[in-house]
Amino acid sequence: MIEDDVLSATREAYDGAAVEYAQLFRHTLHDSPLDRAILGAFAEVVIASGGGQVADLGCGPGHITAYLGGLGLEVCGVDVSPAMIELAREAHPGLLFDIGAMATLDIDDGMLGGVLSRWSIIHTPPQDVPDVLAEFYRVLKPGGHLLIGFSASDDSSHLTQVFDHTVTPAYRWWPDHLAAMLREIGLTEVARMVREPEPTDRRQFQSVQMLARKTFARTASASS
Repeated sequence: MIEDDVLSATREAYDGAAVEYAQLFRHTLHDSPLDRAILGAFAEVVIASGGGQVADLGCGPGHITAYLGGLGLEVCGVDVSPAMIELAREAHPGLLFDIGAMATLDIDDGMLGGVLSRWSIIHTPPQDVPDVLAEFYRVLKPGGHLLIGFSASDDSSHLTQVFDHTVTPAYRWWPDHLAAMLREIGLTEVARMVREPEPTDRRQFQSVQMLARKTFARTASASS
């Protein structure tokens, strides 16, 4: 379970940066055709798999939540930062936003057709990420889909790497390692998009968005 001091530090950091963050990222998809493409594919596979509610976990000010809603999904947003949730509710009054932590979601088992985790695991200490991924598995219905975004580590010798995030310390992941963690809990990777950084980007990290599907039963190693 993620320690209270880690959650508190993340909450306080994003509360303090909420207004600036919302202004900086509210139009982030306008110049990101690849991001729009993977979000569109996510929406399509969720609908094709029977639909159902989708949760944007770590939704921030709600701009991506609203975009998913525009793609025809029944979507809600969850974030640990009350300030972010307040901004999301103000900007998108027709959508549902709640304060919550990813490792302890107030969502019944198997209730969701989709989970979006867009760079929301990066502040979670690596030893606690399995608990978060298990929670994603729990709330997804069989056949439901997860789209998870994160920054990639440099090579396979660095399964995780810490970096100095603008808001609070964060972690990068070797993609195959994270895919293996998903497999162990019953989430099977079906696609991934790897994007190279732009020359002008502050951090020269690859960004990864991985699409996975909940299998109908956990593997023996995951259920033991």
